[in-house]
Amino acid sequence: MEHMKAATDNQLTNSELVSVKLKTLVALAQKASALNLRHDQIRSGQSGGYLSRFKGRGMEFDESRLYQPGDDIRSIDWKVTARTDMPHTKIFREERERPVFISVDYRRAMAFATRGVFKSVQAAKLAALLAWAAQQHGDRIGGQIFGDHSCLELKPQNGKHAVLRLFNALVSPNFTVNSDNMTLERVLSRLLQHARPGSLVYIISDFRGLDEKSETHLLKLARHCEVALIHVYDPLESHLPAKGCYRFTDERRDIVIDTGDKQRILGYQQRFQQRLEHLQHLCQKPGLTLLNCSTADDPLEVFR
Repeated sequence: MEHMKAATDNQLTNSELVSVKLKTLVALAQKASALNLRHDQIRSGQSGGYLSRFKGRGMEFDESRLYQPGDDIRSIDWKVTARTDMPHTKIFREERERPVFISVDYRRAMAFATRGVFKSVQAAKLAALLAWAAQQHGDRIGGQIFGDHSCLELKPQNGKHAVLRLFNALVSPNFTVNSDNMTLERVLSRLLQHARPGSLVYIISDFRGLDEKSETHLLKLARHCEVALIHVYDPLESHLPAKGCYRFTDERRDIVIDTGDKQRILGYQQRFQQRLEHLQHLCQKPGLTLLNCSTADDPLEVFR
């Protein structure tokens, strides 16, 4: 059922709701101008709000100097300290352009919706707003797009060219890495390698398959980057509809769900709530934050 669409929802016959269009992403530029997503001012309205640990300095190394009281212990230059037998601190040159890395989940489970747009379309719109906001703030934009068997990484660049490069990849991804099983753990492992320290990283996904190894990668990433998880879900995934029988199809298979079984409905809703609470608990760790966005939400309002 994860990757099926509701056959009873006629709205999803509209191609704009089931596949992302380049013109749709480009048109979000004006809306993005209303967003204030500077890394030193971001606050999540739902949980795990954060300020950048790197406020006041960039991540480009400049020089080392003797340690002074109040210096961040994470900035100690251990090589110079060992060589001189005196503690030294790394000094970083301020960067105006911060890398913004946007990872977008295009796995089959994202091709689903009963309200609004497909999760994959909503993810692309969220990514577009972030990319436009980053470009308007002078940041560099890079990205990662991944499916069940493939992955594509885009090195951060600045300007509208970088935005359009990401949009073209979202509309027609030309995957460069292929695998029999591109698990979420493997995707996050690759992200850990490609997102340079000091980056602002957005991961837009339904986070199916999040396991202990995946969480370890996220925590490692959060040590050196600010990481925002944007959880995309369909309302049906949180609450099944009222009592009755409902048919779902992916145009190859059909299933019928009987929602008259109260115990089954309760168990279904509890599993979703447990997954959500687990994400919320994870994002209480330093450097991590969480936003929730349903397929029926206005992406702009989610960020506001």
